[in-house]
Amino acid sequence: MADARRAPLKDQTDIAGARALIVEARFYDDIQDAMLEGAIAELKQAGMSYDVLTVTGSLEIPATIAIALDAAEKNGKPYDAAIALGCVIRGDTIHFEIVSMESSRALMDLSVARKFPLGNGIITVNTEDQAWARARASELNKGGDAARAALAVLRIKRRLAKG
Repeated sequence: MADARRAPLKDQTDIAGARALIVEARFYDDIQDAMLEGAIAELKQAGMSYDVLTVTGSLEIPATIAIALDAAEKNGKPYDAAIALGCVIRGDTIHFEIVSMESSRALMDLSVARKFPLGNGIITVNTEDQAWARARASELNKGGDAARAALAVLRIKRRLAKG
């Protein structure tokens, strides 16, 4: 397995006090616990508050994010970023391809259409061992990576809005 490559992000635009949404698919509970732990650690380090919504599978994540963004805006408490967390393990049918491709496409469409910082932490793997290696904070920490990705875009958005 290739080592994780994390270039240090130099943008230190203040995002303390920002609000994030995490939507997690609880298809694999233990793996999801590890992914969530990694994401939450990054948000806390950045001084952000967060809410967690849980769905049954990765295909439900994009719609749930869209619904939550609209509701939060309507209630006067908009989110500044979102993190999608899930795990799709290849099986014997093409369902793996459908779930991995369509959830990723929908997240990208949502992020671009709304110009919204969104970290895609839906891991797509061949085996449960690969999932664990990606989920654990002591290994590849893909939950933390998804949060860092969303926060990097949020920092850019805030910095450019000031200019």
